[in-house]
Amino acid sequence: MNRSVIFSLLILVFAAESSLIAQQVLPYKNPTLPIKQRTADLLKRMTVEEKVGQLLCPMGWEMWVKNGTTINYSQAFKKLIDSQYVGAFWGVYRADPWTKKTLETGLNPELAAKAGNALQKYVMENTRLGIPIFLAEESPHGHMAIGTTVFPTGIGMASTWNPELVEKAAAIMAKEIRLQGGHISYGPVMDLSRDPRWSRVEESFGEDPVLTAGIGVAAVKGGGAGNLSQPTSVITTLKHFIAYGIPEGGHNGNTSIIGERELQENFLPPFKKAVEAGALSIMTAYNSIDGIPCTSNEYLYNDLLKSQWKFRGFVVSDLFSIDGLSGSHRVAKDRKESGELALKAGVDMDLGASGFAALKQSLQEGKITRQQLDAAVTRILQLKFEMGLFENPYVNPAIAKEQVRTTAHIKIARELAQQSIVLLENKNNILPLSNTIKRIAVIGPNAHTPYNQLGDYTAPQDSTNIITPFTGIKNTFPQAKVDYVKGVAIRDTNDIDIEAAVNAAKNAEVAIVVVGGSSARDFKTTYKETGAAVTDMKSVQDMESGEGFDRATLQLLGKQEALLKAIKATGTPLIVVYIQGRPLNMNWAAENADALLCAWYPGQEGGNALAAILNGDVNPSGKLPISVPRSVGQIPVYYNKKNPRGHDYVELPAAPLYTFGYGLSYSSFQYSNLTLKQNDKQKFEISFSLKNTSNKTGEEVVQLYLRDDLASVVQPIKQLKQFQRVHLTAGEEKRILFTVSATDLEIIGRDLKPVVEPGVFTIQIGASSGDIRLNGKITVQ
Repeated sequence: MNRSVIFSLLILVFAAESSLIAQQVLPYKNPTLPIKQRTADLLKRMTVEEKVGQLLCPMGWEMWVKNGTTINYSQAFKKLIDSQYVGAFWGVYRADPWTKKTLETGLNPELAAKAGNALQKYVMENTRLGIPIFLAEESPHGHMAIGTTVFPTGIGMASTWNPELVEKAAAIMAKEIRLQGGHISYGPVMDLSRDPRWSRVEESFGEDPVLTAGIGVAAVKGGGAGNLSQPTSVITTLKHFIAYGIPEGGHNGNTSIIGERELQENFLPPFKKAVEAGALSIMTAYNSIDGIPCTSNEYLYNDLLKSQWKFRGFVVSDLFSIDGLSGSHRVAKDRKESGELALKAGVDMDLGASGFAALKQSLQEGKITRQQLDAAVTRILQLKFEMGLFENPYVNPAIAKEQVRTTAHIKIARELAQQSIVLLENKNNILPLSNTIKRIAVIGPNAHTPYNQLGDYTAPQDSTNIITPFTGIKNTFPQAKVDYVKGVAIRDTNDIDIEAAVNAAKNAEVAIVVVGGSSARDFKTTYKETGAAVTDMKSVQDMESGEGFDRATLQLLGKQEALLKAIKATGTPLIVVYIQGRPLNMNWAAENADALLCAWYPGQEGGNALAAILNGDVNPSGKLPISVPRSVGQIPVYYNKKNPRGHDYVELPAAPLYTFGYGLSYSSFQYSNLTLKQNDKQKFEISFSLKNTSNKTGEEVVQLYLRDDLASVVQPIKQLKQFQRVHLTAGEEKRILFTVSATDLEIIGRDLKPVVEPGVFTIQIGASSGDIRLNGKITVQ
């Protein structure tokens, strides 16, 4: 046999063997194998560079290029994948002034799905191992992308005291993210807010751990509760770990002064309950506690979260918070050392992708171990396998086009907005307005300014999607002549026409004046690299709230109070509505307005929701999730302070203007017949009667507070333990039942461990923390 024949035969044999090898499915690509086995197989095939790449999450809005309806990956994306093997991107679909993505230059849901597919296709077909990427998206009150549903912000969601409804909203947010190709939802914000000066109160669920836990758990359940095999489940990211909402001076990201006991009693429990509910990602916080930046706090992540709580997800840094260990906190000499501190502390993913960029060098120098690197990579890969991305990382753009922001989704946004609005004053029952009213003046800087009612972390909107108070009122009162005058701006004292507003009020039967604040970003706003806005003393934009916009006072800015006083002077009945991101000063309105409502940032359906309450189609039922101070001098003024109770100031009462849990209704409710029954050593049935004594169907949020009368460590004056939202028709009476168990009774003892101590506890049932209707005692043996 000649050499040429032998050579040909060898080529054929080699080709056949190569074909056979190609046909063999590598274990990590075999969907029938356990995820743990698949992850281990993939991990052992990865280079150090590929492992580090999985921990990087750079900004994503420059990762695609748009040419009409054709979307492709950008050269910037190709370079990052080819050189750094990046495993995740943040904000690929994000649109706002910071990203400079507009309605024209950004992506609608159909194009977003195409963009996600293009990125995944390149990674799956052009990388050695074909590891799909994660796409992380902001979604604190709706996916921050063009064409999605905009819900009330977190403080408004909490005002509903309705976890079931919040769960429905969260399910919509998750679905809209997944339909467009996203996987990770940044939100909910679980920080307790005890300082209204802080710029991010609007994102939080308020000041109380029990309410925050209840609403947060609902958000996690709506996001899929950690069951990533479902096509509409997301990886829910809880923000921000920990005590980020109580910075010194209200300055965003400043140090938080807090002890270990307070952390255990109030700040950690909401996160723990959300983790138990299925949250699979936790974001670090920018602040430090007791000298240790949260992003390098090994106790928080390795000990508490991963060891004690058995958290099986991953920890992601806040944007550039790893870099901040050297740049802001000055506990590391450079970014490389910052990355080492964070990884060793238990941070698994670097949002910003610069803090972990030098981990290969750190490994070579022995500054980190291979085990530490592999542990972080494993946590991320496991969730990619759970989500089924190795089998199918693609989505259907046609479905995204049809099923994002549907009529059903908008209906839930409207219902959530309706239940979030809090009626604070209703003198002489001026509300609801008569359906025979003929002339209405709608006045104020937030009466017809769409973006001012949406809150921070909101994408550009088609104007037809946002219903302002003026539009909602005009549509709801078709028999009336409804006039609109802006009058003043939120901040700009040159944008003023109080005279026109006064004339409109004089010619109306009622004046509805909508004031407050704004988190509406515009292209004049400058930003830090973290995305936080930079305040500018020369700026005359409306924005006075939202990340980076901390306040020194809580007064209405600009000429808003002058506008209110001028309208009051006309003698026309005055209804004041605050649209705001934090509890601003309401002292004047509380005393002088005929009715006062707090609508927070009610989202796209805010105008419809407000109008439905004003005309009585909807009976207001919102309750405050945060106390409203009379003055910044009272801060902090949260309801569940420790004993002893504070005494009054020289100038002011110690009590806030409006207490936690407060909110009026058009109905009246009678609480009676409290019964306390002990079922077990540490289990009690608490029941009472609730009657709607009015002629209007309504909903009451009944609240159970507990006071430990004698304990080994100082306890709160009172602490919310449970609540129920109860629907009652006119004249209807129901028996309400709460079950108090060891979980409600336990405290953090002197040894910093949970304990139920024997003794007497006071049960308080009421309509708010300041309106207790029934009291009783139980004794724990």
